[in-house]
Amino acid sequence: MEEIIDPDIVVANPAGFRFVNQIVTEQLDFVRGHFVRRHIIRRKYVPIGNPEVAPIIAPLEILQERCLAAPALLANIITGKYCDALPLYRQEQIFKTRYNILIPRQTMARWLAMTAFWLTGIWNEIKKEVLADGYVECDETVIKYLDPGHGKARQGYLWVLHRPGGDSVFHWFTSRATTCLEAIFPPDWTGVIGCDRYACYNSYSIKRNEAAHGPGFAIELASCLTHIRRGFIESKTEAPIRAGWIIRQMTHLYQLEEKLRQSKASPKLRQAARCAKASPILRRLAKAILMFQASGRHLPKSGFGEALNYARKAWSGLTAYLNDGRIEIDNNLVENEIRPSAIGKKNFLFFGSGEAGKQSAILYTITASARRRGLDPEAYLADIIRRIPTRPATEMHTLTPAAWAAEQKRKSTSAPAAVTPSPAKPAPAAAA
Repeated sequence: MEEIIDPDIVVANPAGFRFVNQIVTEQLDFVRGHFVRRHIIRRKYVPIGNPEVAPIIAPLEILQERCLAAPALLANIITGKYCDALPLYRQEQIFKTRYNILIPRQTMARWLAMTAFWLTGIWNEIKKEVLADGYVECDETVIKYLDPGHGKARQGYLWVLHRPGGDSVFHWFTSRATTCLEAIFPPDWTGVIGCDRYACYNSYSIKRNEAAHGPGFAIELASCLTHIRRGFIESKTEAPIRAGWIIRQMTHLYQLEEKLRQSKASPKLRQAARCAKASPILRRLAKAILMFQASGRHLPKSGFGEALNYARKAWSGLTAYLNDGRIEIDNNLVENEIRPSAIGKKNFLFFGSGEAGKQSAILYTITASARRRGLDPEAYLADIIRRIPTRPATEMHTLTPAAWAAEQKRKSTSAPAAVTPSPAKPAPAAAA
């Protein structure tokens, strides 16, 4: 298969140039269902009558010189790993056994690293969108990675920020310390973080709020009711009456949220409904939790005792849920965003290096954004990888999944509708 690319100036005035030579660039492309060996032929030209001018040739618009992988093949490999949870060693086996093409996993890993580097600008644009509203949900999940010299896989973390109703952005760190949050959030960012009661969130908010000189909080933590309720569900057999009552009260809160969600209530309406209906339930629960703790009937280290202690410490974080209609009652949305990576790590077990974790965070972010919009991630990535070498850094916002989806919608609506020819009318019957 050959593709000929001529310079624009030659296409506009072919009579003014004489063909002198050509450069052939070979790529291994992938069309769904089969491989295609693509030859990109870029022919050189010199102006007629001016032989001293250097020959001109169309630029080679690929991610990396001498890279064998074409955009569609790169998109297929990325989609296989980050959407379909296919480790590279399995993809290597698939290509070999089904297509008789040997692509070592080490080669594919280098291709992924190269592509992630080029897609970093799109990752940055998605992160800006996630942080723009001043409210995010945050969670982290463990993924092991290889660290040469230690003899075994070490423990790293994918941190995920999710904007409810919007995108998610993945970050990679080899620790779970407060410094990770300091690296994730810009120094001037203020807002609400929905999270569990892991200590680093509290340390980060205290540090930021102490550094802030203006009124109010720079960072406010919103508690997750699912994490609070989980302890009571697990200890229900230990204290069936008291734990059962607490669970029923929390069920009323979730029923209210479901009604608001079904009615597509605005944030202002959600806040008003919560103040009227959820606030009394939370007051009853807070009073009951303090009373159950003070009764002395439950040991602090018992399941129900630990559930009471966790709830008491997290209770102040529920004020954000009452006071701001944007805030979700729990962190289930961000935990749903983590699930694809959790399935993937069961298959590939670990990242090949700490640097591979950063690259995976970029690719997880972009593929998740595409899937959330109902796009075919493979089609999106193939198109973007073709276009990104010629786009300046200032135009990365035009290549995000959101921008690409809007572009495809505009194209589909502006395309002329197919005209169906009307059936021929029957000839009139002859007069009797």
